[in-house]
Amino acid sequence: MEKKMLERGIGLGTCLAVVISWSVHKSILWAIFHGILSWLYVLYYALTR
Repeated sequence: MEKKMLERGIGLGTCLAVVISWSVHKSILWAIFHGILSWLYVLYYALTR
C-alpha cells in the first residue's frame, strides 16, 4: 500500500519543502530546487528557525 502511494505522486517531504520555500522566497525556481532536496531543506529550515 505504502509503495503504491510513493509511486503515484510526490512525497510529504517534497510537499513540505515546496510550501516552505514558496512562503519564504515567493519563487517557483527556488520551490522546485528545494522540492528536489525535499527533507534536507525541511530539516535545514527547522534547525535555522
